[in-house]
Amino acid sequence: MTAAPQTPREATSHVSDAPAEAAPHIPVMLDEVLEALAPAPGETVVDGTFGAGGYSRAILARGARVVAIDRDPDAIAAGQALARDSDGRLTLVQGRFSDLDRHCAELGLAGVAGVVLDLGVSSMQLDRAERGFSFRHDGPLDMRMERAGPSAADVVNTTAQKDLTRIIGLLGEEKRASAVSRAICERRTQAPFTRTADLAAVVEKVVGRPPRGAKIHPATRTFQALRIHVNGELDQVATALGAAERALAPGGRLVVVTFHSLEDRIVKRFLADRSRRHAGGSRHLPETDVPPATFDMLVKGARAASDAEAARNPRARSAKLRAAVRTQGPARDLDPASLGLPRLAALVDAEERS
Repeated sequence: MTAAPQTPREATSHVSDAPAEAAPHIPVMLDEVLEALAPAPGETVVDGTFGAGGYSRAILARGARVVAIDRDPDAIAAGQALARDSDGRLTLVQGRFSDLDRHCAELGLAGVAGVVLDLGVSSMQLDRAERGFSFRHDGPLDMRMERAGPSAADVVNTTAQKDLTRIIGLLGEEKRASAVSRAICERRTQAPFTRTADLAAVVEKVVGRPPRGAKIHPATRTFQALRIHVNGELDQVATALGAAERALAPGGRLVVVTFHSLEDRIVKRFLADRSRRHAGGSRHLPETDVPPATFDMLVKGARAASDAEAARNPRARSAKLRAAVRTQGPARDLDPASLGLPRLAALVDAEERS
């Protein structure tokens, strides 16, 4: 939705868990993001997913001010050097991008010129084994962006099999979700899962070893599902879109880069609804009243990364960019269910279960 501070954020595909050396840490679709966002000197832009600062650095170079938000304390700590070098134009906020309107209000910002959201999981998180996001780097089975709350280990060790099947099937789009969840539940009766490599090995036995040259590891979809569930990522995306609607000034631009069909579907539905000016239906029937549009589409449909970028950076292959301009229309109440969020079992902290 951690490397050295100077490393730009890498928005990575949810279906790619490539090792760190596979691609440089570069922000995906940077040129397209800057074109759509059009930051100008003196304006304030919210980078809702700061990561390693790739987008923020480029926006600062255009002369704009940046409010950079990240829920990961490591990302905020790593960004301090960039903040010190920004002449006061970069404000770092540790928090969730779903609260970006509240963060702006607390900073005294009545309306911002732009909001950019890069929804890929950061290479900063994938590349550090101790964060437990990657099956290629053995580490504790954690996956918590905020280092608080239930972990991935809590989920796989305690969630009922039917709920685990829904999580892996819906959030990971794993066709063998039922078999994977059954294998996990059978194994955990012998010993709880604590390491990423252990879980990956169990999943691989069920899904099967990938053929030579395959781009997707058999555990990719299961790990994706657990990460999304542990961090409530889809709910965060839906809520953040509503927050951006409230935070943007008329004429302000919303730019969102997604890496997975689940996220992209939410963004697409939100913008389609918010840019609609009349109800559909038969031309022989009166139109139903609808609220004023709050966005005008800036990009028709979704833009993909260029062939050159996809060849240069495999992590850009699944990227999609959608962008819109805020109108004068008043912000609306948001119903996340209308954006197609799946209903799943609630996370329960280990302490609550004891």
